[in-house]
Amino acid sequence: MKSRQKFYITTPIYYVNARPHIGHAYTTIACDAIARQKRMMGLDTFFLTGTDEHGQKIERSATAAGKSPKQFVDDVSNEFRLLWDKMGIKYDGFIRTTDDHHERGVQEMWRKIRDHGFIYKAKYTGQYCVSDELYVTEGGPGTPCPICGNPTETVSEENYFFKLSAFQDKLLKLYADQPELIRPETRRNEVISFVKGGLRDLSISRASFKWGIPVPDDPAHIVYVWLDALWNYCTAVGYGSKEKREQEMFAKYWPADVHMIGKEIVRFHCVYWPAFLMAAGVELPKSIVAHGWLLFEESKMSKTRGNIVRAETIIDVMGNDALRYFLLREVVFGQDGGFSFDSLVQRYDSDLANGLGNLSSRTLTMIQRYFQGKIPYPSAAASRQAADKNIAKLAGTIIKNYNQLFNEYQFSRALEAAWSLVGAVNKYIVEQEPWVVADKSDEESRARLATILYTSAEALRIVTALVHPVIPESTRKIWAQLGLTKIEEVDPQALKWGELTLGGSLGNIEAVFPRAAKDAIERMQQMEQERIAGDTKPATPEPAGTGAVAGQPATQAAVGRSPSATAPSAAPINNTITIDDFAKVELRVGQVKTAEKVKGADRLLRLEVDIGTEVRQIVAGIALAYAPESLVGRKVVIVANLAPRKLRGIESNGMIVAASIGEQGSPVLAGFLEDVPVGARLK
Repeated sequence: MKSRQKFYITTPIYYVNARPHIGHAYTTIACDAIARQKRMMGLDTFFLTGTDEHGQKIERSATAAGKSPKQFVDDVSNEFRLLWDKMGIKYDGFIRTTDDHHERGVQEMWRKIRDHGFIYKAKYTGQYCVSDELYVTEGGPGTPCPICGNPTETVSEENYFFKLSAFQDKLLKLYADQPELIRPETRRNEVISFVKGGLRDLSISRASFKWGIPVPDDPAHIVYVWLDALWNYCTAVGYGSKEKREQEMFAKYWPADVHMIGKEIVRFHCVYWPAFLMAAGVELPKSIVAHGWLLFEESKMSKTRGNIVRAETIIDVMGNDALRYFLLREVVFGQDGGFSFDSLVQRYDSDLANGLGNLSSRTLTMIQRYFQGKIPYPSAAASRQAADKNIAKLAGTIIKNYNQLFNEYQFSRALEAAWSLVGAVNKYIVEQEPWVVADKSDEESRARLATILYTSAEALRIVTALVHPVIPESTRKIWAQLGLTKIEEVDPQALKWGELTLGGSLGNIEAVFPRAAKDAIERMQQMEQERIAGDTKPATPEPAGTGAVAGQPATQAAVGRSPSATAPSAAPINNTITIDDFAKVELRVGQVKTAEKVKGADRLLRLEVDIGTEVRQIVAGIALAYAPESLVGRKVVIVANLAPRKLRGIESNGMIVAASIGEQGSPVLAGFLEDVPVGARLK
C-alpha cells in the first residue's frame, strides 16, 4: 500500500513567562487552518505546538512568583494547553522543553555538533539581554537590546561557542539556491543583509544559572536557551531517540514543511537554526514563514500599554469561529495587522451574519418550505438562464483562486475570494426572487424555482467546504444542514460544480451566525477590564524586559500576568529598572472635578481630572470602593502619558494610581498629607 504524502507544520514554541493572549492565538490559528486543509487533502499531517520553558528569565520569574522553576512552567504551560483545547485547536503534538525526551535529543544534537568540530570553549565578556535571551555583540554596559530595546546586562564567563562564522558562505548559498525557504520576500532580504554583514561565533552555553539542559560531559554549563528551544522541532518527532518507533517517526515527518514564526525571531530561525542543522548533519526545513505583529488600536500589544487582549474574552462573547475568521480575513498575512473590538464585530456582522449566515439561512429555509426539505432537481440546461450559468462559472473560478491563495498563505485574499461568491449568490437570490416564483403553480415556474434554489445550495456547499479549515465549527453545522456528512474528508482542491446530491434530505435548519448582540463590544471591554483588574491582585512582580510582541514565540517575552494566584510578600524580587526607565512614566497631581458611574459597569467611574494644564477624562475601576460624590475635589496621582484607550466606549486619557489591598484587591487611592499643587510632577 502506497504511503500518503506527509505534511509537518509547527508553531513557534511559546515562552512561558506569562499567560497566552490573542497574539499567540493568531499564530496557532493560522497553523491550525493550514493543518486542517492538508488533512482534507488527504495528507498525513502532523501539527506541532508547545512551550519553551528554560532560561534565566524563567528562573527569575519563578523566584519572583515564589515558586520553583518547574512548578512555574507547569502552571503556565497548562494555561496554553487549556486555551488551545478551548479554541478547538487540533494539534498532533504538544512539546515542552522540560520533557525528558527533548533533553535527550538536545544532548544528542550537542554531541554531534561537537564531534563535527563546530563547538569550542572560550571566555565571553559582553552584553546579554535577559528578556530575549540574546547575546549583543556590540556596545557597552546598558546597550539596548536590538529586539526589545531593554538595557542589556554585562556578563563575563567561560562558555562554549558555536562556529557560526564558518557558515556565512553556506547560508548565503542556501538562500540563493532555495529562494522559497524564507517568506515573505521582505524577511528573506533582511536575513541576507544580516548575514552579508558578517557572522560572529555564538556563545551557546551559560554557567551563571542552572535552569536549563546540562551540557553533555560538562554539567557546570547549561545549553543556551535558543539552541535548546529550536531543537524542539526535531525532538518532538523522535530525534535522538533509541526507540525504533520514534526513529521511524523522525524519518517519516522530518524535514518540517513549514515553520510558522513571528517576524521578530527571523534571525534565530533563518540564520542560527539552519547553521545548527548543517553542523549536526540534519536536513533543513523546507519553508520558514514569518507573519507580522498583531496591533491593538494601532499599538503593539504589551502589558505596559495595558492593551492586551485575551482570546478567551472574544470566544466567550463571539465564539471561536468569529475570532478565527477575523484574524485570517482582516490581517494580511506577513504584514502587521490591527485588532479592535469594533472592527471584530463589524466584520462578523457584515461577512458572517449578513453574508454566509444569511445565504445559508435563506437558501435552506426556502428548500424546506417549497420542496419539503429535499434538494430540488434543477431544470434542463436548455431552459436555464444566464444568471444560473454565471454563478456556476464563478464558483469554478473561486475554487481555483481560493486554493491557490490559501496554499500561498494569503488567507485574507483567499477569504475575500470566497466571500465574493457569497455576495454574488445573495445578489442572485434577490434578483431572481424565488419567493415570487414560488407563488406561481405552473410547471415552468416550479422548475425555475428548483433551479434557483439548487444553484444557491450548490454554491453554499462549495463555499462551506472551502472555508471549513478557517471556521470549522460553523461550516460543520452548515454541512449537516445541507444533509451532508464528513466535511473533513472533502478535498477542497477537488471540488466541482454539480456534485450536490439531488433529492437529498436537509438536516435541522437553524441560524449559524446570529447578529452580534448590541452590547457585544461593551461586554468584551468590560471583561477585559475585569481581567486586568484581576491580574493586579495581588501584584505578581514581572522580570525586567517583559515587553511583548504578538505571536510570542520561543524565548520571546509573553505579556500578561504570571499564573501565580498568590505571591508571598517575602519572595525576593530580582527585576530592577534604571532611573531612565522610571523617568519615562509621567506622574502628575490631579484634582477630581466631576465623577459619575459608567452605565452598565459596576466597577467603573468616569472622572474629569484637572492636571494643571488641562482637564482629562479618565475611566477608573474604583466604583466598588469609592462613591462618585466622595471623590469630587480630591487630589489624586495619575499617569499622564499613558496612551488613550476606550472602556465601555468611553475614552480614558490616563490612569489613576491606586494600591491593591487584601485578597479582593480593593483599590486605595494614592494621596498626600501635605498640600500639593495641582499639576505637580512626581519624581
